Amino acid sequence: GAGPQFGRPAPPPQTGWERLRELWQRDERQRYPEETVNILKSAFAGGVIGWVYGGLPAFRQARKAFIETSHGALFQNRADAVQSAHRAGLRSFIRYGWRWSWRVATFVTIFNMVSTGLSVYRNKTTISNFASAGAFTGALFRMHLGLQGLAGGFVFGTAFGIPAGGLLIIMQKLAGETLAEKRHRERKELYEQKLAEWQSRLNVTEVLGQMESNAQGGPETERARES
Repeated sequence: GAGPQFGRPAPPPQTGWERLRELWQRDERQRYPEETVNILKSAFAGGVIGWVYGGLPAFRQARKAFIETSHGALFQNRADAVQSAHRAGLRSFIRYGWRWSWRVATFVTIFNMVSTGLSVYRNKTTISNFASAGAFTGALFRMHLGLQGLAGGFVFGTAFGIPAGGLLIIMQKLAGETLAEKRHRERKELYEQKLAEWQSRLNVTEVLGQMESNAQGGPETERARES
């Protein structure tokens, strides 16, 4: 039989689970889907934003507190005093910046994973996907506070997910198509291309087979005539 390279190309994923599995698989060029790359990019951006959000106020507050409590301290000169104040602020920047950084990065990552998973599974991008992702993530972050915290996180996450999702959808629409629409179009174009290449190879194989059959049939005909 023909080798696997001559097999008919597999059609694009038809079910939600198949699309979800494809979300974490590399393509023929060893690249992950754009949705997966966006999740990683947003996690990094969330970490940076969280670090700045938590670190800058802590830096200013620690520097101010150091200045207020060090009037009686002895320093070699003014530069030494300024450097000491900056070092105190930098320690707080790293300490509190990290606390906010990993929390924001984790929140953004879970939110994007859930919203992207819903969009891929349902094969469409809607506000409800982001609202559900926000509600799940908010409840997950506040569940350690009990039922009241769970409800508060649910409400907060939903309130965060709706405008965030609306903004993302508007930005994608302005670009011409949503990620789900782009992914569907690319899958269809790639499948049609592979199908055309497969059909071309199949036609060549049939022609070669016919030529080989004709070549073998010639000598057999001559031998039949001689006998």
